[in-house]
Amino acid sequence: MTDPIRVLIADDQTLLRDSFRVLLESTPGFTVVGEAGTGRDAVHGAVTHRPDVVLMDIRMPDLTGIEATEQICAGTRDTRVLILTTFDLDEYVYDALRAGASGFLLKDTSAADLLVALRVVAAGDALLAPSVTRRVIAAFGAQPRPSRSFSRTLSGVTDREREILTLVARGLSNDDIAAHLTLSQATVKSHVGRLLAKLHARDRAQLVVIAYETGLVTARAE
Repeated sequence: MTDPIRVLIADDQTLLRDSFRVLLESTPGFTVVGEAGTGRDAVHGAVTHRPDVVLMDIRMPDLTGIEATEQICAGTRDTRVLILTTFDLDEYVYDALRAGASGFLLKDTSAADLLVALRVVAAGDALLAPSVTRRVIAAFGAQPRPSRSFSRTLSGVTDREREILTLVARGLSNDDIAAHLTLSQATVKSHVGRLLAKLHARDRAQLVVIAYETGLVTARAE
């Protein structure tokens, strides 16, 4: 039997934490290992309980959800963070991804979609809410270009890998990329795996950040 996905719920509203707990504990395949009402407690809970996923609110006391996410992701490669917020703003998407979050969903997401998101993130993939990827493109397009050079940042990445990285940044799944480039799904998966290793990225969300920060993909390209 597969071990249940271990979730830490971080939200400053007790009612919401209770609601998430009821949902998760009534769903086979999930277990709640802890709760946190502040950003600092979320970091401590992640260290103590080593959850598979932290369900993280953006606006938290002590430390913001973004600050807590950065500390959690810096401290472990095993715990993923799924950001859940009512604030549908570009700056939060950008900051969440930069901090190392593997997913970003709005609080009006359905319970079923939230459960799917937790499963996807726990499996080591990345997930963004519908339309978020396009807003990320706009957000990065408005940012000053980093001082580091494009060639140095993507040094060692082959032409085919750059092509695939571009498509990942535009929100295509492995299946979509395989169809677009007439490659097998296994080949695409292998290329994505090498990109993660070469660029020292946690997951696809981090590949998106790298693609925009290096200038490989721009808002104009969309």
